Amino acid sequence: MVVKKKTSKVEAVALDEEKLHKLLGKGVKVQITAGSQLEALSDEQMGGVLLDACLHTLAVVYTSLQSKNPLRRAIASALGSVPAWLQEQTVSCLAGCLSDCLSSTYSDQYPHIVDSITACLDGFPLVLFSCVVLQFLHKALSEYLHQNGGLVGRHIAQAQLMQSCLAAVKTSMLVVQRSQDTISVVLQAQQDCCRLQDTLGDLLGCYIHILTDEEFIQSVQSTAGMAVVLLIRSVMGDLLCCDLDSAPQWLKQRCEGLCSGGRPPGVSLYLCHGALAMLSWKAALPGPQWEQLLLLVPNTLLDLDVRYIKESSTAMVVARVLTLWSGAALDCLQGQTQLCPPSLQQSLSGGSDLQRHLLEHIYSHWEHPLDGVRHQTRSLFRNHLLIHQHTSPSVSDPIEDPYITDLTHNLLGLEWHMRGKFGSLGCLVELYGAGYLLNIQPQLPSCLLGLMGDQTLAPYASDLLERLFVSHKAQLTREAGAAAGEAEAWMECWHQTWVTPLLHVLCQSRLDQTTYILDYFLPKLLRCSPSSLAHMVQALQDMAPTGSAGSRGALGALMTCLRAARAQGVIPSTEGGLWGGLVPLSLLQQALIHKHDQVRMDALGLVCESHRSTEVLTSQEMDLIRHFLLPNLNSQSPGIRQQTVSLLKKLLCRVKDSTQLLQKRLSQKRDQDEGDTDQHTLRQYKAFLCWLCERLLEVLLPGASFSKCLTSLHLLGLLGQLFSFSTGTSPDVFALGEVVTSTYAQNVLFCVASNFLEVKQLASSLIQQLPPSAVGLEVPERMRSILQAALDLSTSTKPFDSVTAAHLLNLLLPQQHLSQSLLHCAQQQGLDYQPLSIPAQASDMLILELNTLAVVQFLLRCLQSEVSRAEASLLQAAASFPLYGRAHCITAVLQHLNTESLSQTEQWRFLVSELVAVCYRMSDVVSPVVQSSSPEGLIPMDNDSETSAGLQKILQEIQPRDTNDFFTSTRELETQQGDDHTQTPSLDTGGEGYRVTAQMVLVCCWRTMKEVAMLLGQLCQSLPLHYTNDNVQGVGLYFRQQLLQSRHRGAFELAYVGFVRLTDMLCRSGSEALQQLPARWLSEVLEEVKSSDPSSKLCATRRSAGIPFYIQALLSSEPKSSSCSLLKMTMRELIALAMPSADKTTDTSTVPQVHALNILRALYRDTRLGENIVPFVSEGMQAAVLGFTSPVWAVRNSSTLLFSTLITRIFGVKKGKDEHSKKNRMTGREFFTRFPALYPFLLNQLEEAAATVESDSGQVKLHPSLFLLLLVLSRLYPSPMDGSSSPLGLAPFMPFIMRCGRSAVYRTREMAARALVPFVLVTQIPSTVQTLLQELPLEPGPKLQQNRIHGTLLQVCSRAHSIFCAGSKTASCFSLFRQNSCVVTRGAFVDLILCFMRLSDSEVGTLRQKTLSVLTASELVTSCNSSATFGPGSTQYLLSLARVGLSAGVEFPELWDGPQLKTKLLDHLLQCPQYEVRELALEGLLRKLEEEEEEERKRRPEWLDETTQSNLTSLALHETHPQCLAKVLQVLCVLSSSDELPWKDGARVLSLEEVLLHLLTLAQNSAHRSVKRTTSLSAVACFAQWGALVCSCCSEERPAEVKLAAAKVLVKCTSTLLTSPRLPLGLFTTVSLWRSLFVLLQDEDQEVRDSASDFIFNVPARLLSTGTHMAGVFTCPPAALDSGVGLLCRLFEMWGEVQAGILALTEWLLGEDEHSQDAAVNEASSLDDDDFLFEKGDLNLWAEPIQWVKLLHRHLGSLILTFKDTQEPGSAGLDQVNQIHTLAQSKALSSQQALDSLPALPQFCCTIEHARLTLRQQRAALALELLDRLRQRS
Repeated sequence: MVVKKKTSKVEAVALDEEKLHKLLGKGVKVQITAGSQLEALSDEQMGGVLLDACLHTLAVVYTSLQSKNPLRRAIASALGSVPAWLQEQTVSCLAGCLSDCLSSTYSDQYPHIVDSITACLDGFPLVLFSCVVLQFLHKALSEYLHQNGGLVGRHIAQAQLMQSCLAAVKTSMLVVQRSQDTISVVLQAQQDCCRLQDTLGDLLGCYIHILTDEEFIQSVQSTAGMAVVLLIRSVMGDLLCCDLDSAPQWLKQRCEGLCSGGRPPGVSLYLCHGALAMLSWKAALPGPQWEQLLLLVPNTLLDLDVRYIKESSTAMVVARVLTLWSGAALDCLQGQTQLCPPSLQQSLSGGSDLQRHLLEHIYSHWEHPLDGVRHQTRSLFRNHLLIHQHTSPSVSDPIEDPYITDLTHNLLGLEWHMRGKFGSLGCLVELYGAGYLLNIQPQLPSCLLGLMGDQTLAPYASDLLERLFVSHKAQLTREAGAAAGEAEAWMECWHQTWVTPLLHVLCQSRLDQTTYILDYFLPKLLRCSPSSLAHMVQALQDMAPTGSAGSRGALGALMTCLRAARAQGVIPSTEGGLWGGLVPLSLLQQALIHKHDQVRMDALGLVCESHRSTEVLTSQEMDLIRHFLLPNLNSQSPGIRQQTVSLLKKLLCRVKDSTQLLQKRLSQKRDQDEGDTDQHTLRQYKAFLCWLCERLLEVLLPGASFSKCLTSLHLLGLLGQLFSFSTGTSPDVFALGEVVTSTYAQNVLFCVASNFLEVKQLASSLIQQLPPSAVGLEVPERMRSILQAALDLSTSTKPFDSVTAAHLLNLLLPQQHLSQSLLHCAQQQGLDYQPLSIPAQASDMLILELNTLAVVQFLLRCLQSEVSRAEASLLQAAASFPLYGRAHCITAVLQHLNTESLSQTEQWRFLVSELVAVCYRMSDVVSPVVQSSSPEGLIPMDNDSETSAGLQKILQEIQPRDTNDFFTSTRELETQQGDDHTQTPSLDTGGEGYRVTAQMVLVCCWRTMKEVAMLLGQLCQSLPLHYTNDNVQGVGLYFRQQLLQSRHRGAFELAYVGFVRLTDMLCRSGSEALQQLPARWLSEVLEEVKSSDPSSKLCATRRSAGIPFYIQALLSSEPKSSSCSLLKMTMRELIALAMPSADKTTDTSTVPQVHALNILRALYRDTRLGENIVPFVSEGMQAAVLGFTSPVWAVRNSSTLLFSTLITRIFGVKKGKDEHSKKNRMTGREFFTRFPALYPFLLNQLEEAAATVESDSGQVKLHPSLFLLLLVLSRLYPSPMDGSSSPLGLAPFMPFIMRCGRSAVYRTREMAARALVPFVLVTQIPSTVQTLLQELPLEPGPKLQQNRIHGTLLQVCSRAHSIFCAGSKTASCFSLFRQNSCVVTRGAFVDLILCFMRLSDSEVGTLRQKTLSVLTASELVTSCNSSATFGPGSTQYLLSLARVGLSAGVEFPELWDGPQLKTKLLDHLLQCPQYEVRELALEGLLRKLEEEEEEERKRRPEWLDETTQSNLTSLALHETHPQCLAKVLQVLCVLSSSDELPWKDGARVLSLEEVLLHLLTLAQNSAHRSVKRTTSLSAVACFAQWGALVCSCCSEERPAEVKLAAAKVLVKCTSTLLTSPRLPLGLFTTVSLWRSLFVLLQDEDQEVRDSASDFIFNVPARLLSTGTHMAGVFTCPPAALDSGVGLLCRLFEMWGEVQAGILALTEWLLGEDEHSQDAAVNEASSLDDDDFLFEKGDLNLWAEPIQWVKLLHRHLGSLILTFKDTQEPGSAGLDQVNQIHTLAQSKALSSQQALDSLPALPQFCCTIEHARLTLRQQRAALALELLDRLRQRS
C-alpha cells in the first residue's frame, strides 16, 4: 500500500541576501517543498507579504539559473503548479524579474537573458511588452554582429557566438509571434508608433545583415530568413502578397538590401524557406498573388540548384525546402473546397514544365552523397505523385493514367545500381499497390533478390521488397475476402511469388550473394507472414540435401530460415522440445561443422539467438555448443570470428539472465519438483561454463594460431565480464576462478608476447580479470623477473618487443610493491633512482599514480643515459639500444593514468618538463637521418651545413665502402680501428663486435621520431601541463620542423598523429592566444609555400613529404559546425597556386605549384573534411587538367595524382573489378548539376583538344589533357530525363567527342567511343547511329582516312543495344570492308557485324553470308599452316574473325548456313599459328561446356566430331604456349568426365598408359605443375610416379594454384584409390597420399583447405563412423581433418595393416628427420635475430602443429587398443619399434637440454625458439608414451 506523504503548512520565511545565496547553492529539495506548499494554498490564504516574497524569490532564482541546472526545472514545475488564483501574480513576478534583467549592460549576460526570456515564454502565459523586449534583442544581436568580425581563427568562441545568435533570432521570432496583436495595435495608433517602427526596422536590419553575411552558418541564416518573413507578415498582415508599393516606407527602405542584385544567392533560398514555414498554406489560397508566390518558390529554388549551389549542406537545405514546398502545395490542393483553379491545376499536374523540372531535380539528386538529400528527394517524389493525383481526381486507375504509366516504365527501365530507383518504386507501391508493378514486371521479386548480394544495394532492395510483399499480401487478402473459400489459393499464390524465389536464391546462389538476405530481407518476410515458415521448412526438406560447391544448399538454406524465425520469435520455445521438432539434431550437428562459414554461423545463430533473453538453455543446446566450439575456434575470416563471438555472447547473456530467473524462483520456494529441475539446470550451467572456460584456456599453448588465440581470448573476456573469475570470499555462483590454474594463467600471460597487437591487448585485459593467486604477479621474485623481461624488451631492436614491454609494465602498475622491484633493477644497473614510498593503506588510485610516476621516472633515467650514448654513436644505439622502445613504454604507461585527479602535481610537472627536454634531445640525434634527402640509403644531398655535418658523422660509422651490397648484407664493426682510411669510433661493447645494417639505422631513427611525436602528443592531450604560450609554441615549432623537413614517410606520418593531438588541445583551450595559433601557423606555412625561397627546407619531392600532413592537421582542428573560414581561405590560395599561368615558367613558380597540387590531393583525400571540401572539387579538377599542359614533369606527375584522387572523390571508391562499372559512375545531368563550373570548362577544353586531333600533315598531335577529358566524360551515363531542356544540356559535347574518334591514337579513339555513350539521348540513338554510318564512304578512295573510319565504327559499336537500326547501312558499306587494306578497320567492321548477327532481318542474313565468305577467304582459313609475317593490327583482325568462327561453329550454329563449312571452322581456329586465336577458341569451347546443364553434358556436343577431337588431343600433346595448354587440358578434362575420350596424335591412337606418362612428364617439367587424372586404372605401373608427383605438389612452398589442383585430384581419388579395399596403389603410396591430403587440410590458404575438405563428400557411407558424420555432406577443414585421421585408422583395420599403420602414424607424430633442420636452425641462430628486422620467411599462421600432434596421439591410442594380443609383431616389427623409440628418446633429451639453455622467461625474449623446442619435446613425449603402450601389448 502506498502511503501519501503529509504536506506541511506554509510558515513565515525570512530571506536575507546571505540566505538567498545559500538557497541558490543548495536546494532542489527546498524549492520542490515550496512548490508543493504553493500548490496546497487555499482561497482563504490569499494575499500576504510572505507569499509575495516567496513568489519573488522563486522568480529571481528561476531567472538567475542556467538552463541545464536541475534546480531551474524544479522551480518551473513549482511555479507552473500554483493555484489558478495565484497564476496572474506569478506571471507578474516573472515579468518584473525579466524587466530587471533587460536593463543589464554586460554583454556576457546576454545569452542567459535570452534563454530566460525563451523559458518564460514557453513555460508560462507571459505577455511581455514587445517593444522593450525587442529593443533588448536588437541590442544583443547588434553586439553579436559586432563581435563576429573579431573572432577569426577562434573556432570555439565563434561557434558559441553562432549558437547565441541563433537563440536570439529564435527568441525574437517567439516574441513577435506572441505579440502580433499588440504590434498591430501600436502600429495603427499614433502614439509610440515611431518607436516600435524603429525597433522593428533595426531588428529587420539585423536579420538582413545575417542573411547577406556568408560568415554565418546556415542554421542561423535559415532562421533569419524565417524571421524576416514573420516580421513582414506581422507588419503588413493580409497585404503580404500585394505589391511592394503598399508597404510602409520604413519597411521598403529596410528591404532594399534584399532586393539588390548583388545579394548572395543564399538569400533567395532562405527567404523561400521563410515564406513556406511562416505563412499558412492550408485551405484555399486567398488570391492570385498567393498562387504566383506558390509557383515562384520552386522555380527560384530550381534555378539556384542548377546555377549556384556548390556545398552539400546548401544542397540539403534546397532539398528540404523543396519538400516543404511540395507539402505546402499539397495542403493547398487538399484544402480546396471547390475545384482547383485551372492555371494552378495546369502548372501542378504531371507533365507540366514545373513538374518536369522537379523530376529532373529528383533524378539528379537521388544519388547524392548525403543521406539527408536522398531522403528529402524521395519525399519530394512521393508528394509529386500525390500532387498529380489531386490535380487529376477523375483518373483513379494508374493503368489509365498515361503519365503514371510512362513514369513507371521509365523507372523500371533504369539500371538497378541507381539507389534512388528503389525509393521511387516504393512510392508507387504505396500509392498504387504491388499488383500494379507485378503486372508490368512479373520477375520483379527475383530481380530484387538477385541484388541482395551487393552490400550497397541490399538495404534499398530489401525495403522495396518489404513494401511489395506487404502490399501484395494486403491486396490478395482483400480480393480473397470478396471471394469466399479462396484463402488457401491466395496464400499459395503469395508463396509462389515471394517464398519460392527466395528459397531458390538461398539454395543455388553463391554464399556471398545471399549473406545480406538474412540481415535485411528474411526477418521482414517472416514478420509479415509467420505461417510461411512451415512452407519453407517443408519445401527445403523436399529438396536434395546439398547444392553446388559454392552455395549453401538446402541444409544451409534451412538453417538460414530457422535462424531468422528463431530471432523473430516465430519458432516455439525450446522448453517444449528442440524448436518444436522442426529440425533433427543430427542435421543441426552437420550444419555446425559445415564447410561454408555462413552455414555454420546460421546454425550457431539458431542455437544462440532467442526471442527472450531469459530462455533457459537445454542440455541439447549445450551439447551442440560443445560440438561446435573446437572445430570453429581457428577461423581466418575476421567477419566469422566477430560473428562467432557475438553469437556466443548472446548465449552467455542468456545463461546469465536465465540464471538470475532460476535463482529468483528458487528463493521463492515454490513447487519442489520445479525447484529440483532448476537446481539441476544450474548444475548443468556450471558444468558447461567450466567446460567452456577450460577448453578455451587449453588452446592457448605455444604455437597456437593467431585466429584461435584471438577468438579464445575474446570469449574468455566475455566470461570474465558476464560472470567472474574471482575466488575470494564471495565468488561467482559458478566459481569459474577454480578452473583457472597457474599453468593456464601463465599461458594467458605469455600471449602478451604475441606478434599480433590485438592478441596482446586482449591477453593484458584478461590477465587483470583472472585470480591474482593464479597469475602470481604479487610474488616478489615473479614480479622482478617479469619487470626485468619488460625492461630488456624495451631496448630490443625488434619493434613489436617494445609493445610487449609496454603491456607487461601496465600489468605491473597495480602491484603495491612494484617500486621495490624497480629500486632493485636500478641498483643492478647503477642508476641514481629513488622512487616515492607508497603508504600502507593507500587506495588503488594512489598506488596506480605513484607506480606510474615511478615507472616513468625509471624509464626516463634509462632513456637519458641512452640518449647520451646515442649522441656519441648513433650506430651503437641502433644496434644495441634503439631509443624508441623506452619512449613507447613511457607513452603507453601514461595512457592508463587518470590525469584529472593527480595528487603529486609538482612531481608530475617536473617530470613532464624533463620528458619534453629528452624528447628534443632524441629528435636532435635522429633528425639528420630522417631529414636527409635520401634517408633510405643515407646518401647526403642536402646543402644545409648542419644537416650535412650530422650525416657525415653518421657516415663515418656506416661507410658504404666501395660496393653497393652494404644495404642488403650485414657488416660486423670491430671495436678496433681497421686498416682503411675510415675512422670507426671505438665502441665499448665488452670486447665484442656488433652487427648493423643501414636498414636498422633507418628503423631506429624513424621509429624514434614516431615515438617522440606520440609522447609529445600524449603529454599535450592528457597531462595538466599548464603550458605557457611559449611552451606550446615550442612544441608546435618542433612538430612544424619535423613535418616540414622530414623525408621519411614513417616519421612524418606519425608526427602528424601527435600534431593532431596538439591542435585539438589548442582548439579546446580557453586562451584566446592559444586558439589563434593554428590560424597563424597555417598562414605562415602558406606564405612559405608561396614564396619558394631557395633557402627553404621544404621538400619538393616525395609528394611534398610532410607539408600536406601539417596543413591537414591544422585544418582538421576547425570545428565542422563552424563557417570553415580557414578551409575556405586555404583552398582559395592553394587553387590559385595550382592553376598555371603564362608567366609561370621558372622554377620559382613551379615549386609552389607542385606543393599546391600535392597539398590539394591530401585535402581531397581527407575524409574528416567531409562534404566541406566538395565546393572546391570543380576548381581542383580544373587545376589537375590544366596541370597536364605544363612542360615540367613534376607538375604533370602531381597533376596525375590529384586527378586520380578527384575521380575517386567524385565517383566513389572502386566497387568492382570492372573499371567502367556503373557503380562508379553518375548521370551527366547529376554530374554537371553538382559541379556546374565544370560544364563550360570541360566543353572549352574538349573543343581545344578536338581541334588538334586531325592533321593534314599526317603527324600525330596529342593534346595533353585529351585523355583526362575523355576519361571523365566516359564515367557519365544517360539521365532518365534526357531530352528535356536544361541549361546544362549535353548536346554541345557530342560533335567534339565524335571528332576525337578520328585521332591517330588507338586508345583515344576507344575512349571517345566510350565517352559518347552518355551524351546521346535515348530517343536520338537511331538517328545518331545513322548519322555516324552515313559518314562512312561507300567505296575506297585515294584520300581515305582509316583512323576516321575506325573511330566511327567504334562509336557505332558503343551503342550496340540499339544497333538494329544500322543493319541496312552496314550492308551497303560491305564493299568498303572487303576492299579495305587496313586490318584494324576490318576488325572493327567485323565486331560491328557481330553486334546484330542474332537478328532475323533478311539483310542481316545476307550480311552473315558475306561475312562467312570473307572468313573462308581470310588467312585464318587459307593460311593456317603458313608462317607468314603479319603487320600491326593483324592479330586483332584475326581475333575478330575468330569470334565470327566461334559464333558460326559453336555458339549459334543455327543462325549460319553451310554445315559442312561450320565443322571446319573450329578445326582451323585450333590449328592457327597465332596462340591468341587458339586461346580464344579454347576459351569459347570451355565457356560453352560450362554453360551446358548436367544432362546436356552427358550428350556429345554437336561441334565435337572426330576431327575436332583429334585436334584437341593433338594440341594437348604438342602445345607450347602455357595458357593454351592449360585451356586445352581443361576442355579435355570436362569432355572426359562424361565419356572416355580416345587420344590421337595424328593418325596414331595413344594408349592410356602413354597418355598418362606424357602428362606426368609434362607436369614434372612444368614450373606451375598441373595435375590431371584419367578415368582408367589400368596404368598401374605409372601410379607410383603419379603418387609421388601429387605428394610433391602438396608441399607448403608450392603456389596456391598447384595445391588447389592437387586437392581436387585427391578429392576425386578418394572413393576409387584412397578408400579402396584392394590398395591399388600399394600401402606406401596410399599412406603418402593420405599424408598429403592432411597437409593440404592444414594449409594456410583457406581455398586450399576448403577444397581438400571435400574428400569427406566422396567417402563411402559404410566407412563413415555413425554419429555426426553423414555421407554426401561438406565439412569444415578441422572436422574433416579429425574425421580423415579416424577414417585412415579404420582403413588400416580393413586392409589388415594395423601394425604398419601404427608405425607410420607414430613417425608422423614424431615428425620428420630433423637433423638437417637442426643444423640449419643452429646456423641461423648463430646470427643475431636483429640482423633481419622484417625478413621472417613464409609462416603458416593457420596450422597448429601442437593440435595436430594431439589429434594423432588420440587416434593412435584408439588404434593401439584395437591391436589384438594374438597379432604379435615379428622381430622386424619390434626392431622398427625399438628404433623409433630410441630416436624419440634422443629428441626428448636434446629438446629438454635446449629448453634448459634458454634464458629466463624465454616466452618473451625468444618466443619462436621456445615454441619450436616445446613442440619438439611434446612430440617426443607423446611418441614415447604410445610406443611404451605398444611394446607392453606386444
